[in-house]
Amino acid sequence: MRATRLLAALGLGFTLFAHADTTLLNVSYDVMRDFYKDYNPAFKKHYDARFKDSITIQQSHGGSSKQALSVISGLEADVVTMNQSTDIDAIAEKGKLLPADWAKRLPDQSAPFSSLQVLIVRKGNPKAIKDWNDLVKPGVQVIVPNPKTSGNGRYTYLAAWGYALKQPGGNEQKAQDFVAGVFRNVPVLDAGGRAATTTFMQRKIGDVLVTFENEAEMIAREFGRGEFEVVYPSISIDADLPVAVVDKVVDKKGTRKAAEEYLKYLWSPEGQEIAAQNYLRPRDKGVAAKYAKQFPAVKLFGVDELGGWQAIQKRHFNDGGVYDQIAASIAKK
Repeated sequence: MRATRLLAALGLGFTLFAHADTTLLNVSYDVMRDFYKDYNPAFKKHYDARFKDSITIQQSHGGSSKQALSVISGLEADVVTMNQSTDIDAIAEKGKLLPADWAKRLPDQSAPFSSLQVLIVRKGNPKAIKDWNDLVKPGVQVIVPNPKTSGNGRYTYLAAWGYALKQPGGNEQKAQDFVAGVFRNVPVLDAGGRAATTTFMQRKIGDVLVTFENEAEMIAREFGRGEFEVVYPSISIDADLPVAVVDKVVDKKGTRKAAEEYLKYLWSPEGQEIAAQNYLRPRDKGVAAKYAKQFPAVKLFGVDELGGWQAIQKRHFNDGGVYDQIAASIAKK
């Protein structure tokens, strides 16, 4: 009691009853930096008005698979916001940090929005790049991140594979040969999508950058809209972008309530609006209709048409898989 009276006399008695701040760490892939710069302040305003504790959100960005490995290795992410389900599956299977059925806990298989792969070319499109088949032509340099470390790179690989499969007479061998032709034109493999953007825009390497549609908007904001052009290919891959609470971390830190609210708010009208403003394709039909003009209709195929993520990962991207075989064949030449 004496200590309490002393604190009160000093004007510090409120500290005995103050609600502690809550801090969340969102471990995400690098192309999402700009979205979360907009989303986090909006969520903080929502959260602080609704709950007694104030929230602080910290971010970590990098190649998606490298980020997943960091979480497995001990980086204490309250939530993970990735660009493919296999990275979160790895956190569940190898790290034992969340349940295997994590995708069932939120709507849309826990993917609040989607994107697709587009082709970014220099102003005036000097190499006349219009579709995937132009990426295998001699003299065309293609910038894409490493599929071993980046979901962005894996989506590009799979988009090219699916394009080749769907051509007249397409088959698995022709698809592999086509993808090998694309990667034979890649002068440098960066670890993640944002590093690939830097290579293309700042280092001025390459004739075409293959990346997510929403990355094109970031490039426009940072470098100006007159410095490049966006080419929508005839077909692309539907990239669902999943999110999950990391159970063992939030239960250890006592942050489950905040972490769950953080992810649920992605589906709110405001969260969906912020997504659309950052050129992520929203799930909310009303928001999607409002922003329809900025999202050209593109023929899409999903990863399920190629066997699903688990089968794809095992066949194409695990050590010794098809991508490693392609990389080895390129290195020999």
